[in-house]
Order: sequence, then structure tokens, then C-alpha cells
Amino acid sequence: MANFHVPPYAPPAAMFNTVSGYAGTVAGGGAMAAPPAASFHTPLYAPPAAMFNIVPGYEGTVAGGGGAYIPPPPPSVPMPVPEQAPNTPDWHIPSISEDRAREAFATYVSSKCCYSSDPVSEGVITNMESFNTYRYRLETFIEFRSTEWSQEPYTGQPVDAGVQPAPGPGQSAAQPPAFFQEHKQTIKVPYTSSVKNCDLCQGKGRNPCTKCAGSGKRDCMLCNGSGYRESDKRCVNCSGSGRKNCSPCSGRGSCQCDTCRGKGKLLIFININVKWSIDKDEFVAQDSSGLKVEKLEEVSGKELYKDAQYMVYPVRGFPDASVAQASERLVRDHQGKYAQTSRILQQRQTIELIPVTKVNYMWKGKPYVYYVYGNEFKVKAVDYPDQCCCSVIIIPESSVADRHKGQPA
Repeated sequence: MANFHVPPYAPPAAMFNTVSGYAGTVAGGGAMAAPPAASFHTPLYAPPAAMFNIVPGYEGTVAGGGGAYIPPPPPSVPMPVPEQAPNTPDWHIPSISEDRAREAFATYVSSKCCYSSDPVSEGVITNMESFNTYRYRLETFIEFRSTEWSQEPYTGQPVDAGVQPAPGPGQSAAQPPAFFQEHKQTIKVPYTSSVKNCDLCQGKGRNPCTKCAGSGKRDCMLCNGSGYRESDKRCVNCSGSGRKNCSPCSGRGSCQCDTCRGKGKLLIFININVKWSIDKDEFVAQDSSGLKVEKLEEVSGKELYKDAQYMVYPVRGFPDASVAQASERLVRDHQGKYAQTSRILQQRQTIELIPVTKVNYMWKGKPYVYYVYGNEFKVKAVDYPDQCCCSVIIIPESSVADRHKGQPA
């Protein structure tokens, strides 16, 4: 049965029981709960304690928390620190051949409607420089939990609040997806369900109709409520009364309550919302080729190093010191960021070498440059020398009509 988590009104806190471990949970969500083996701390929310029912075993629990703070457990110890990154036979990728560079250049130019192919066919390559650009990527797969009071129309569902203590926010089992796959799951907490009168309709199952203000009648649309039409004739639509039954409420003056679906009662319970997500950060080592770093986001490179485990250690012994420094900074940031609010399930770090080749060529006695980069052999041409104007001239319809005036049909 679907849950109506966010009703079109704000239900009073008195509708909800106080459940140990879930103090501060509000309708529509907002309270944060930690998953197993993580911290749980209740945000500030303090309605009067008298608004909540007493649940056996939770007599000292107050609205919005206020009890003892539950500190997170000591952080788990990662795998032993590797002395250095695994040795790789060759950190460098040789430059591409002239033929491959020219082929990539020709493909690039052919995709541009305003570029002439003459620089490709007539240009002479004078020099090719290879640049090794490293991209470090850290991904952290986390589980985040939050609690919320939920409600649905009561139609005889089991009521179990007070039967036994409810499990804590981190004790409800969730089925995580495969690592690094985002997913959401909602868990109904057992032993938190109770029945309350619907506050919006005061348990009546119906609310005053807003179209007729509860009268069940509305002004006749044909005579505007006068009872008469043309020539003082009585309006046949309303039989001269000037009023008609209100259509939305069928003349009853009230409509079924949307919140309880006319039942008058609501089943109130706590849901745990579990979200698995991926936090990803990248660092690209600057090179001296002159190609903008943003262009490298479009391409892939050769994977030189990959490490995946519960919590990774920074890369050590890498030839480029800036990559090692970025690894240390990002690993520290990720592991510190989620220590209090989430649970890290897995981390993965990779290093790619993105090939960048700077091609210098001459055309009509002048020097020019283009870049070939990535496994996809993408091209970026700097100041391409032979471009034409591709402006599209739009002729107004009126001009076309004037042009055809006087011409024989």
C-alpha cells in the first residue's frame, strides 16, 4: 500500500508517538539517522512533550531528542599501508604517428561545415610533442539514512506500537545494491505503528467544500444567481432559484478528506529512508602542452593504477608528486566528510594517463598548432587558418511574396 508521506497540510506533533531512537523524526522527513556502525544524532526540534503519547519503555524520551548522545563507534582500521603504488613497467605512452595525427585532424575538419580541408591536405607537419597528463579519480560509495514519520489511511492494518521496543535506526536491515550503484530503499520500522484520528477532518472523513463554502449550493452560471434571464423570464437552469447544487461536493457541502481518503483515521508509523550514493572527485595534473584541462573531461585514458577496498590509502611512490598529493588530500577529505553522517561501504581510486600530442604544422608559410588527445583521438585546432562564413540568410515571407507579384500563375 502506498504511503502518503507528505500530506497537503502540516499535521500536529500530537499525532505521533515518541519512539526510542527516533526522537526528532518529523512528518515529511528531515531527521537524519545513521546506518549500522555509524553515528546518529537528532536535529533540533522541540514541540511540547505533552503533545506526544507515552510509549511503554520510552517514558523518559522527549520530543526532539534531548537524551544521551550516541557517539559513533571507533573508525574501522583499513588494510595495511602499502609501501608504494604497484610498479608499472612504463608510465609513458609514446607519441602517435604522423599518419594517425593527420587522420584525426582530417576527421575533425570534416565535422566542421566552415572549415576548408586545404590545411589538412597541403599542411606540412614540422614537429610533434608528446605530453603525459595524469588524471586521478577517487570514488566513495556511501550509505546514508534518515527517518520520517509517515502516514496512510487506516483500513485495518496491524497496529504494533508498544508491543515491544522498536529496533534502533541502525538496526533495521537494508539490502544494499552492488558497489558503486546508486539506489534508494524505504524501510517501515516495526513496532511504531499506531492509529490516530485524522487531524485535517477531525476524524470525520470529510471536509467543508471550498467551492461552495460548505453550503452545498452555488450561484447559477446562466443567470448569475438572479433567477431570471432575458425579458424577466425565469431561469430554466435553476428553476428561478438562482442557486444550483455544487458539483464538486454534489450538493452535500463537504468533500471526502484527501488525507485519510474518507476513513477518518490514519495509521502513523516511522520510515527509514536509505540512500546509497557515489561521491566522486577528480584531479588532473597540469601539463605544459597548452591544451585546456576542461577538454580532457571529454576523453578517456589508459588506466595505470586501480585500487578498490573498504577504505583506501593514498597513492604512494607515484612519479608525479602532484598526483600523490591530490590522492592524500582527497582520501582524507572523503573519509572525514562522512564519518559523522554516513557509512562508507567501499572506496575506489584510479590513475589514468591521458595521451596529449601537440602537432606543429606549416601552411602557406605560417605556423599553426593542433592537439590530438585521449584514447578517442579527439582534436582541438588553435586558430584554424582556413574558415569560411556559414551565415544563414533568412528571407522574410513578405519579400518572397513581393518577388512573386505580377508573375503569371
